[in-house]
Amino acid sequence: MVAALIDLDLHVPACTSLKAKRAVVKSLIARLRRELNCSVAEVAHQDLWQRAALGVAVVSGTHSGARRVAQQVERVVSREPRVEIIAVAVDLHAPER
Repeated sequence: MVAALIDLDLHVPACTSLKAKRAVVKSLIARLRRELNCSVAEVAHQDLWQRAALGVAVVSGTHSGARRVAQQVERVVSREPRVEIIAVAVDLHAPER
């Protein structure tokens, strides 16, 4: 078992209110959950209009499977025209046996 933890730091340039940002972020979270069946949460910058940080967790049977899903997460987010990716960090964790 391998867990991939993906940290996405995002810029949402067109937002002029928290309500507008929330709509964009909720839409993106729903898309990631629907298309990739992963766990997603907004983990930072909740009080900023144009910044968001998402945490995504994925579990796979292999390192390559976890990396593949992490790359798919980044692709889905990069296809969203209302956000710009500032940074992506991927950590893979496997329990010792």
